[in-house]
Amino acid sequence: MHNRYSRQQLFSPIGERGQQVLKQKHVLIIGVGALGSASAEALVRAGIGKLTLIDRDYVEWSNLQRQQLYTEQDAQEKVPKVIAAKKRLQSINSEVEIHVAILDACTESLLPLLEDVNIMVDATDNFDVRFMMNDLAQKYHIPWVYGSCVGSYGATYTIVPGKTPCLHCLLKVLPNTGMTCDTVGIISPAVQIVAAYQVTEVLKLLVGDEKALRKSYLTFDVWQNQHYEINVKKIRQHDCPSCGNNPTYPYLSYENQTKLEILCGRDAIQIRPPKPIHYNLEQLAVQLRPYGDIQINPYLLSCQTTDYRIVIFKDGRVVIHGIQDIPKAKSIYYRLLG
Repeated sequence: MHNRYSRQQLFSPIGERGQQVLKQKHVLIIGVGALGSASAEALVRAGIGKLTLIDRDYVEWSNLQRQQLYTEQDAQEKVPKVIAAKKRLQSINSEVEIHVAILDACTESLLPLLEDVNIMVDATDNFDVRFMMNDLAQKYHIPWVYGSCVGSYGATYTIVPGKTPCLHCLLKVLPNTGMTCDTVGIISPAVQIVAAYQVTEVLKLLVGDEKALRKSYLTFDVWQNQHYEINVKKIRQHDCPSCGNNPTYPYLSYENQTKLEILCGRDAIQIRPPKPIHYNLEQLAVQLRPYGDIQINPYLLSCQTTDYRIVIFKDGRVVIHGIQDIPKAKSIYYRLLG
């Protein structure tokens, strides 16, 4: 296997020295769905030393269209994603040390996994986890690469603590659309483009070529042939609670996390976001109509599916009826509302 990385080493920004550096590095990927699968495979093929994968979910049939590490057998057997991913990745490159954890990403579960991590890769499906990643990155000085995709749209941005605006700064000027893959779909080319940009930025960071890092927030729509780069250098805020002069890391505290509680006697779970979210209920009704019967009034939207009923209040509070499983409720919430 002495010539395994020969073509990569011929690329002068990496070279033989960079290849040796890669073998000493540890990357943490949070989420092993579409983006996580693509990034994990690319990094394992590139010859990084150690990879840690986190995901709470198992393989489903709807994953196979874009999540490249999984097979029909994995979906039939409902294999946890990290287990199926590890098996496939080890067959690709047995030299890479691969660690996996089946868990729901939160501050308490992520902290023990950060030891000796050089870079984190965002492959999650919700902003709760991204904001936690952002604060952990700032607190422990770990670079991370944000990525998201839905429909034919994708976006990515590289965050280096102390040098770039953080996610908290960024989202003051870049609103969240609320669209998810489950409500508007997704095509695999959008995934591959985002993952390609993310992995390239990771490789730059790992070999120490920070001058080559992209300084802009990149967004594209591959179907509409649109590509934009937004200069965000000046949006860094000195009073930002996550990356400013006196950081408090607000998204690591309980009060700033999404709350879930079982409603006694109602066979339902209530979900409250850390801050009010003012939904456009009519727009949301269009997104959720494929899932079931919609009822809407000036105060709330109700969507009755085959298995449960989800009620969304205008201020962002959500009640899911017909369920008492908190992890399942979280999965439904993030799939439908982002």
